[in-house]
Amino acid sequence: MSADKVYTLAEVAKNNTNKNCWLVIHNNIYDVTAFLNEHPGGEEVLIEQAGKDATEHFEDVGHSTDARDMMKKFKIGELVESERKVVPEKSEPVWQNANSDSDQSAKSWLIPLVLGVFATLLYTFYFSK
Repeated sequence: MSADKVYTLAEVAKNNTNKNCWLVIHNNIYDVTAFLNEHPGGEEVLIEQAGKDATEHFEDVGHSTDARDMMKKFKIGELVESERKVVPEKSEPVWQNANSDSDQSAKSWLIPLVLGVFATLLYTFYFSK
């Protein structure tokens, strides 16, 4: 099928089974029927959203760039202009390297060290008599 085809939400809603599973994500229509068994989150999550706009669910999970690239081969069309919604894409989380923030790592061991020294001094003061 051509990716230039335009569908309504009513047309998408008819494709809501494990034998014919379509999703709307960012106003694009995807036929994920062939992907059901391969989906890392299980086919149930796709079938639950079948025939619906799954954009918010897709973004809430935080799919990777690789997942977004993989979707392209399942695109079969777009939602008609009058039914489109704007939902911003979320980017992948940016993880900080522990070495890049040495001040934070120093704080993580400084408090237990101070408490340990204080407990040792307290123990020595009361029980050394």
